[in-house]
Amino acid sequence: MLDLPADTTIPAPFVSTVMTVQPDWIDYNGHLNMAYYHVLFDRGIDQAVLLLGLSEDYMKTRQASFFTVEAHVCYLREIGLDDPVQVRLRLLDHDGKRAHFFEELVHAEEGWTAATLEQMSLHVDMSARKASRWPDDVLERLQAMQAAHAGLPVPPQVGRVMKVRR
Repeated sequence: MLDLPADTTIPAPFVSTVMTVQPDWIDYNGHLNMAYYHVLFDRGIDQAVLLLGLSEDYMKTRQASFFTVEAHVCYLREIGLDDPVQVRLRLLDHDGKRAHFFEELVHAEEGWTAATLEQMSLHVDMSARKASRWPDDVLERLQAMQAAHAGLPVPPQVGRVMKVRR
């Protein structure tokens, strides 16, 4: 069972704590290096999935976790040193083994979107290192999160195909 109170509310969208861009994350172009956008997105999803009961403790006690199997990032605006940022996350869909998330990296004070990330995650049995079904309690939380996020508009970046357009 999850260690969450029964009355835990799932926000729509989930909004992470404020994070600050660190000096060693700035590249020679004078802005946030692309790798650190992923670090910030990863920290944001780590906070969000606590609502699903997915944590380091989950991995240790249940020998299961979730892995990103595909991610698409759109870089929309530069982020600079010391900029305060937050991740907004919504669950777009899920099934017995997968979860489809969408994240926005936003400036925490000014509200503009710096980047978006669309991600497909897969539940994994860590002892076999293979895909496995979500446990019923996590599946219930996924259903609750998807219901909470169902009224949010679908962002234009969802489902984009990357190719040279001719």
